[in-house]
Amino acid sequence: MKDANFLKEHNARSLWHPMAHPADSLANPPTIVTGARGVRITDVDGHEVVDGVGGLWNVNLGYSCQPIKDAIAAQLDALPYYSIFRGTSNDQVIQLAEELRDFFAPDGLSRAFYTSGGSDSVETALRLARQYHKIRGDAARVKFLSLKKGYHGTHFGGASVNGNANFRTAYEPLLAGCHHIPAPYTYRNPFNESDPAKLAQMCLSALEDEIAFQGPGSIAAFIMEPVLGAGGVIVPHESFMPGVREICSRHGILLIADEVITAFGRTGAWTGSRLWGVQPDFMCTAKAITNGYFPFGAVMIAEHVAEVFEGDDTGRAAIGHGYTYSGHPVGAAAALACLDETRKGDLPANAAARGAELYAGLKDLQARYDLIGDVRGHGLMCALELVSDRAKKTPIDKGTIGRVQEGAYAAGAMVRVSGSNIILSPPLVLTSADVQVILRALDAGFAGV
Repeated sequence: MKDANFLKEHNARSLWHPMAHPADSLANPPTIVTGARGVRITDVDGHEVVDGVGGLWNVNLGYSCQPIKDAIAAQLDALPYYSIFRGTSNDQVIQLAEELRDFFAPDGLSRAFYTSGGSDSVETALRLARQYHKIRGDAARVKFLSLKKGYHGTHFGGASVNGNANFRTAYEPLLAGCHHIPAPYTYRNPFNESDPAKLAQMCLSALEDEIAFQGPGSIAAFIMEPVLGAGGVIVPHESFMPGVREICSRHGILLIADEVITAFGRTGAWTGSRLWGVQPDFMCTAKAITNGYFPFGAVMIAEHVAEVFEGDDTGRAAIGHGYTYSGHPVGAAAALACLDETRKGDLPANAAARGAELYAGLKDLQARYDLIGDVRGHGLMCALELVSDRAKKTPIDKGTIGRVQEGAYAAGAMVRVSGSNIILSPPLVLTSADVQVILRALDAGFAGV
C-alpha cells in the first residue's frame, strides 16, 4: 500500500466521490479507511473507532464474519461468474431462491429477481409493476406514488420517486407520472401536526386525495420505506403502512416496500413490512443480504403477482429487463452464508435491545444540548436532527454539524451527516459497551462545538 501522505494527497486527484462535490473532496480530504474488525474501522493513521454507520446501513454482521468470506473465496474457485439470462443458471442462485422463499414467506413473497444492489432493485420493481398491469390488460396504469422525504436510490426511476430535492433537481426532467404525498414526519410537516396517529391519518387522507385526483386506473404502484432511512430516519405511526396497504388494495394499486435498509433485522423485526404487519406486492432488498461484502440484491415478488406473470400465454410477461450481474454466483454464495449467520445470531432481538439503549442515550443528549431539535429511531436506525434555534426549528449550518461529526470521530465513533441530521445505523452485532462508546463520542462532539 502507498504511504498515508500519498493517499491523502491523491484521493480526489483522479477520483470523484459519490454524494459529494468534487471541489469539496479536493479541499477536504475524507477519512481513508484501511482496515476493519468486528464493529470497528481503522483509518490510514491507525485511529480505530466504532462504526456507527455500519458501512452504509449494510454491514449488519460486522467486519469479521468469516463464513461469508469463506463462501466468497470458495465460490471464486468453483465458478467466479456466469450469467443467468435465459438459457443458463447456476447452483448458488437456485439454492438461494429457495432460502429466500422460506425467509420471506411471512411477508407473502415467494419469487426472487436478482439485482446488483438497491437502486437496481427499485428500478426492477417499478418496471415489473408496470408490466404486471399490462399483462392484465390494464395498460393505463403507469404512474407511481411515493412519499416526500423517501429515498429510493439513484437510477432515473428511483430518482423520480425519491422525495428529496437533493437527488432530483440536478437531473430533471425525470420520469413522468411520479407524484408525492407528505411523509408522516412529526417534526416537520405541512399540517403542523405533532401527534403521530393524527398525522398518519392526515397523510393517508392526502394519499386518497392524490389517487382520486390522478385517477385510480392510472396508477401502477405506491413505493415506500417501512421506516424512512436516508430522509432522516422517519418512523411512521404503526397505523400508517397498514393504512397504505388497505388503500392500495382497494384501488388495485401495487405496494412496493423498499426494504433495502430495513430487511434482515435492522428495525428489530426480520423485515420492516413484518414490523407493521403488512404484506407488500414487491419488496426491494440489497445491502445486508450479503453483509456488504459483495454487491447483490433481490426483488421479492408476491405469489399472486407471480401467478399473473407465470400464467400469461400472450407473451406480454416476457421480462425484457436484467443486469449483467443479476444472479452473480459469488454474490449468491455470500447471501446464502449471510442469511445463515443472520438467522443464527437472532439479529432483530439484538437490534431492538441495543436500539432502545441507543435511543435512550440520544434523548439524554437532547436534554443537555439545545442543538438537538429532534431524536428519532426504531431498532438500530436512529437520527438526531440539529437546529440552531430549537423554538424556530432552524436547520443547523453545515460547518457546525461537520464539527460535531469530527469531534465524535476523534472521540471514538464514526457517525454520518445527512443535511441537518446525524444518522446512526451501526452493525446489528453491536454490544452495550459499543453503544456507550458511540454516545460518549457524540457527547464529546457536541461539547466541542
